[in-house]
Amino acid sequence: MSATTDLNVPLSNEFLRPINREIGAVDSPEPGNGAVYLCGNSLGLLSNRSNQMVQEELKAWGTRAVVGHFSHPQDRPWVTCTDKVNPLMAELVGANEKEVACMGTLTNNLHLMMDSFYKPTAERYKIVCEAKAFPSDQYAFASQVKAHGFDPEEAIIEVSPRDGEYTLREEDILGVLEANASSIALVLFSGIQYYTGQYFPMKSITKKAKDLGCICGWDLAHAFGNVPLSLHDWDVDFAVWCTYKYGNSGPGGIAGLFIHERWHKVEKPKYAGWWGHELATRFKMPPKFSPTPGAQGFQQSNPCVLAVASLYGSLQIFKEVGGTSVLRERSLLLTGHLDQLLRASKYFVPPGEAITASKRSSPGFTIITPSDPEARGAQLSLLFLPVGGGIMVKVFDYLIKHGVVGDEREPDVIRLAPAPLYNTIADCDAAVRYLNEALDTLSK
Repeated sequence: MSATTDLNVPLSNEFLRPINREIGAVDSPEPGNGAVYLCGNSLGLLSNRSNQMVQEELKAWGTRAVVGHFSHPQDRPWVTCTDKVNPLMAELVGANEKEVACMGTLTNNLHLMMDSFYKPTAERYKIVCEAKAFPSDQYAFASQVKAHGFDPEEAIIEVSPRDGEYTLREEDILGVLEANASSIALVLFSGIQYYTGQYFPMKSITKKAKDLGCICGWDLAHAFGNVPLSLHDWDVDFAVWCTYKYGNSGPGGIAGLFIHERWHKVEKPKYAGWWGHELATRFKMPPKFSPTPGAQGFQQSNPCVLAVASLYGSLQIFKEVGGTSVLRERSLLLTGHLDQLLRASKYFVPPGEAITASKRSSPGFTIITPSDPEARGAQLSLLFLPVGGGIMVKVFDYLIKHGVVGDEREPDVIRLAPAPLYNTIADCDAAVRYLNEALDTLSK
């Protein structure tokens, strides 16, 4: 059995788990042990490698100060600190190095990309996205539309699931694009929907959008480091992502963006900054901006070296374990095992029955993430029943007290994500055991 498929051991031993007593697991029989951490979809764990590299940067700062920009004890001069990150990041998103930039934050990068690629006209001015996109995206869409003088209520088309369903059907998304083709300026979905965990058919949506003459961009916050991506080959126009979820770069970690190479001679930065100026003359401080070729010309300020070092440490581990294909194979096995355990629970309600069961008096749950493994990443979203009955909060508290860390979404959803880099089959087993115990308690 390979390290990839042996689900009893972590794929990497680099990662540090929270200590039970530190997260309030007072009822755990072994409160000093590491927690069952299934929350990498919200914040990935710290790796020893990232910890070491951040400490090295602090030491370089303390011993060399400003000299560290050009002379670094680990040969990572700060002036080129992202040069080692960009190729690793490009591999994870299926791009070439000049198409990506390690920079900024997700929403800041989203605005930069929309400033360049959302060019509404009187005829084409609409943005198509999924209903209930992540709020930051919704705010960005609305503010960009209003800045161009349009009404968000008219200019933003949100594609919703069919009645009685929780996720979107591919044919429905493509149908909306077809029906509104002449008025769409931009198609911008999440690679993986943060709430339901649905992995959208990115290749087919991108192709349809491009065939209809639309610009197509993606928010990969929950897809980066989670599922295989081929942004260049899929002909995606642009994409943005954060790195602190499955990328394990740390809270508020530095983000990334992608711009397809065919735009590099066409789209130049509208909001130039000195770090986007070509390196050869950057420190000569010329008055005229000369952008670095490709996506990296969109950089504005020098990046936080500590954040870059943390990301670099994590991305090295991705490379060492074999990259996205290895991770995906393991992820399918782990998430499939968790899904099987959950569906075997006596409290599980099939999704098709959950709508009618939503007013039931006894507690239960359904899974609103697609059952098709190819239509999901490492996340399963559990909707607790009865809806609005306060069950989720009680279950979540029980899980935390027993050392199981998931992610709650008010009012009724808990997201569990077995990250393939560090989670094991034992994590899945423990999570479902304590979930069942919690519901047993509530059923008395």
